[in-house]
Order: sequence, then structure tokens, then C-alpha cells
Amino acid sequence: MVTRLTLCLALLVTAGARAPIAARQAPPTPAEIDRLVVASEPQLIEWRRHLHQHPELSNREVETAKYVAEQLRSFGLDPQTGIARTGVVAVLKGALPGPVVALRADMDGLPVREETDVPFASTATGEYQGNTVGVMHACGHDTHVAMLLAAAKVLTQMKDRLPGTVKFIFQPAEEGAPAGEAPAGAFAMVGAGVMQNPKVDAVFGLHVFANVPTGTITYRSGPLMAASDSFEITVKGRQTHGATPWRGIDPIVVGSQIVMGLQTIVSRGVDITALPAIVTVGQFQAGVRNNIIPDSARLVGTIRTFDDAVQADIHAKVRRIVEGIAAAAGTTAQVVINKGYPVTKNDPALTARMLPTLERVAPGAVKESELVTGAEDFTYFQREAPGVFVFLGITPPAQVGKAPQNHSPLFVVDEKALPTGVRALVHLAVDYLSGRR
Repeated sequence: MVTRLTLCLALLVTAGARAPIAARQAPPTPAEIDRLVVASEPQLIEWRRHLHQHPELSNREVETAKYVAEQLRSFGLDPQTGIARTGVVAVLKGALPGPVVALRADMDGLPVREETDVPFASTATGEYQGNTVGVMHACGHDTHVAMLLAAAKVLTQMKDRLPGTVKFIFQPAEEGAPAGEAPAGAFAMVGAGVMQNPKVDAVFGLHVFANVPTGTITYRSGPLMAASDSFEITVKGRQTHGATPWRGIDPIVVGSQIVMGLQTIVSRGVDITALPAIVTVGQFQAGVRNNIIPDSARLVGTIRTFDDAVQADIHAKVRRIVEGIAAAAGTTAQVVINKGYPVTKNDPALTARMLPTLERVAPGAVKESELVTGAEDFTYFQREAPGVFVFLGITPPAQVGKAPQNHSPLFVVDEKALPTGVRALVHLAVDYLSGRR
């Protein structure tokens, strides 16, 4: 006969034997994650400085991709390479069942000659639009790659307690494919199937941003970054001597009227109390000599919007104004509008769900972002799965407002911010996979 005391002892022994298994199966705690991030910091800085010193232009990230794949293999992952030209993707399967989350970093540099004095400054060169140019990570993509590598290392170390799957996406050509090449970047990565097999349930990304205090995370629900379209207008004139303008049609005068007319689209034709919009003419090319009225003028510019309907309306108004002004001058003008990256929109439900995670990662330093009129191709991933994109401040507080902006040859990163970025990526992944709030 089993006595009550014997039964109790047996239950205690059984419970004790099972406790370690249950503990191993519990998702990693925030404190455990943070300890692993701290341990990864020396490599994080090493990776970032190597990448900064060896930048490559869009769709040319051959050595960068090799370096990324080498590090991923050292963690025990099996990366796929050559995706959308130079993209790299690795999949980490946790030991426990769960959803699929993707983390993304972009890898390309810019045709900018570095003018900083950091000891790991880039001296690299590349070919851009037929010219030899300096190449620099002037937008912080080197930090994005380094932070995602560190996140991959941390998450790999805890895979036996990880529910679900993590995809690490290292994307080429966020800054755009060179002229004449097929669509690239996130659009091409999505086309190559990186958001499928297994299908991604949520995607997260971050971008470093100058003149935001070091370690501050900014977010916004809904529209965050603008759609970016380009336009080119060719005004047909009739050449004549500058001393007899009545014998021709001056495309410079007509082009000038078009420039002024385009400025009325936003100031008089868009409800800016809802969302802002921008129409900018950035190039005006015409003529070769002071006393010759040329045959034509060329205007090139950009359109930035945060709403699909507003975007379509502005496109229509650009065409109407250009054609109307040209007709009034007795000539014609051709308008070509090329759509660029769509609006980057954070999924409202996912943003609300993950906001406590961000506040845990950066207590007291999580702020709502203003609308950003820059553009990002992360939106193509968000069209495949709910996504959240955030900014990470990389400027010491005393320098905020005075630091060179992203894309400047003097752009610098306060590396003290990078562990916060790693923690954000890892905590977002673990919290989403485990359902932790």
C-alpha cells in the first residue's frame, strides 16, 4: 500500500525532475537577452567598423554579402546567398512551435566621399553613373548589418528555448538600383520569395537617424515615411536669337511658369491639415549661350506623399498644369512620372502590441516620430506581412541639431546607441514569438 507520505514524496521528486525541462522550454527572459547582448558588444563594434571601412554601392555588395554569410555560418546558421543579386537570408528554427518573424537590415553604401576623421573611415571607390566616386556608409547601413548580425548571434544562442522561427534578411540596394538595372532591393527580395517558405507573420526593421539623441527610439503608427516619386518635364520651344525672342518660343520662360505653377499644387490644392505633401523641382536645364533661346528645357523633380489618393491627385494636377501652361504659350510639354517607393506604413495593431517592448528596451527614451518625408523600401516587406519600422537615435544629446544629417560626407554614428538597436531587434522577435506583452 502506498502511504500518503510516500505519494507526496514521489510527487515532489517528479516535480523536481520536470522543473529544469519546463525552465528550458520557457522563452528567454528580458534579463537573459540583455546579458547576451552585452556579451556580443565587442563583436558588434568590430563588425560595424569593418563594414564601414569596406562599403559597396547598391547591387554591388559582393564582399559585404560574403562577410555577412561568413559570420552567420560561424553562429551555426546556413545562409542562402545571391538572392536578388547579393541578398543574404538565414533562417533560425526554434526548438518550440510558434509563428515566423523576420528582421531586416540593408547593406548598401552611397556614392559619397567620406570626410570624417574616424580611424576606420572609408577610402573605397566605385563606379556610379559612369564616374569613379568615393563610397561611404553615409546612411548607417553598416550599423544596420552589424546590429542584425549581433541579433542573429544572440537569438541563435537561445534557440533551444525559442518558440517559432526567425528570418534574418540582409537586403541589397535600398538606395536604389543603378540606372538601367532591373528593380532591386526589397522589391526584388520579396519577388524572390523571402517572405514565404515559411510565410512571415510579422516583420521588423530599424534605421539609425542623426540628430535624434543616442539610444532614443522613435516610432509612429500608420504612415511614417513618404512615397517618393520622380518626374521629368520636357518643354518644347522654338529656337531663335536672343535679340529677337518674338520669332521663337522661349522654353525657359515657359519652364519658369511651370515651376511656379507646380508650387500651387500643395499650397492651394492639397488638404495639408490631414497629411503633408511635397512637389519639388530639383533640376532646370536649358540653353548653352547667353544670346540663344534654346529649343527645349528640361525640369526634373520629386513628389512626396503619405496617401495613395493624394499621390494620384497630385500626379494628375502636375500633368494638367504643365500641359495647360505649355498650351497657353503655344507649345507643348511632355510629362513623365515614375513611381518610386510607396508609403512606409506601420501596422497600427502590431505597433500598439510591440510598443511596451520598445519601452522596456529604452525606458523613458521612446518617442512618437513626426512624419518623415524621406523614403524607404521596407514598405515592400510590410505589404507581405504586418510590419513595424522604427528609428534609432545616434547623436550625443549635446550635438543634437548640429550634427551632419544622413547622406552627408561628415555623417557619424555614436556607437553607444548600437546595443540598444540589438536589444530592440531581439526583444521584438522574442516577445512577438512568445506572445509576451
